[in-house]
Amino acid sequence: MKELNKFYIGGRWVEPAAGAHFADIVNPATEDVIGRVAMGTSADVDAAVAAARAAFPAWSRTSVATRAALLSRVMTLYKERMGALADAITTEMGAPAWLAREKQAPAGLGQFHGTLTALQDFPFVATRGRTQIVREAIGVAALITPWNWPLNQIAAKVAPALAAGCTIVLKPSEITPLDAELFAQILHDAGVPAGVFNMIYGDGADVGGALASHRGVDMVSITGSTRAGVDVAMKAAPTVKRVTQELGGKSPNLILDDADLKSAVSNGVIFCMLNSGQTCIAPTRMLMPKRLHDHAVAIAAATANALTVGDPAHPDTKLGPISNRRQYERVQQMIQRGIDEGATLAAGGPGRPDTLTRGFYARPTVFANVRNDMSIAREEIFGPVVVMIPYSSEDEAIDIANDTDFGLAAYVSSSDAARARRVADHLRAGAVMLNGATLDLNAPFGGYKTSGNGREFGEHGLSEFLETKSIAGCA
Repeated sequence: MKELNKFYIGGRWVEPAAGAHFADIVNPATEDVIGRVAMGTSADVDAAVAAARAAFPAWSRTSVATRAALLSRVMTLYKERMGALADAITTEMGAPAWLAREKQAPAGLGQFHGTLTALQDFPFVATRGRTQIVREAIGVAALITPWNWPLNQIAAKVAPALAAGCTIVLKPSEITPLDAELFAQILHDAGVPAGVFNMIYGDGADVGGALASHRGVDMVSITGSTRAGVDVAMKAAPTVKRVTQELGGKSPNLILDDADLKSAVSNGVIFCMLNSGQTCIAPTRMLMPKRLHDHAVAIAAATANALTVGDPAHPDTKLGPISNRRQYERVQQMIQRGIDEGATLAAGGPGRPDTLTRGFYARPTVFANVRNDMSIAREEIFGPVVVMIPYSSEDEAIDIANDTDFGLAAYVSSSDAARARRVADHLRAGAVMLNGATLDLNAPFGGYKTSGNGREFGEHGLSEFLETKSIAGCA
């Protein structure tokens, strides 16, 4: 049994304040309790924020070279411990071992690399006549991260905050604390100065809320559900601090009538169901011409049925379990709701795959003949579920794609690259991928509408942790 009973505050692993309780760490593949994690209180938040505030003056005045050197040391240690990081993700959230090794753990390293590249030439000072425009660290940054791509989201916030000269209080998901502990130890071993990086475990309601409302916190960056983002913004509002949010998605995948149908549909299903569908940019709404709908459904169903669901440690497993019981129950409820709403169940359905009797495993599910006003087309399911929506014209496809409360990502497939690019111009989403392109970790990432505000990755992510000051009358 793993016991995470200390927080990282002021450069040391310290006992929680009085009143802390423990939550179980559950292996989603077996439903076994494999450890306990201490859940912080407002007193722990106060201690972490105080340490970060005390460290801010010195860290914010360090040179770019000093901060770049720290990022480089972190990257070296991260590479050395990549295997342990990947193993932790597989154990705590059920990502298949191959996915943890090839995608999940390396994504965090990629965020550090992108930030370091942006930092080298970032324009912290610019001159306009006799006025200097100065970009400087905003202050203490509270970072709230989720369980679905845990290291990627931690690194996407920690790396630019450090690069900007901010000090940090990180609240990782209490569902995935094992990789966070390893990450904190990497920063300690890399020589992060005491108080510059702090980490406490806890839930969103208590620790997340206390960070959002804390007067000693200058900004909050959260990745999570839209509901969580709204709650953080409301709690932060009285202190008028900056809040950046990367929230939910219901991303459309527009397959145009000149696309390679088999490739576009099968790749769309596979990418949607990667990580058991627990990806905020997953292309969950597949739009295709009405005349091709039935053919597309057959391809999608065959693709979904061919995906092996099972033990994440097995090399043949493509999809592991849903990461926690609450999310598993949510996925099951949404699958049943799709059936009740009258969508055609083309593959999968409620319950576990027939060969599995325990673990939070969901069946890869495809719904056909879906209307865009159905719940399964409106709400983020966050599981291995694709909904297929027919359209009559390109203009209607664009209208359906944009008819959503979300706007995080969108996808377009066409044999005509110029046509795909033209359609992309009409889509209200923060990131659009054409013809199988993948997300660029150096390009700005964030959403429209209830998918959030602010941008992450590269120089745009670094900018979010900076204030802008003008100094007039310079020689």
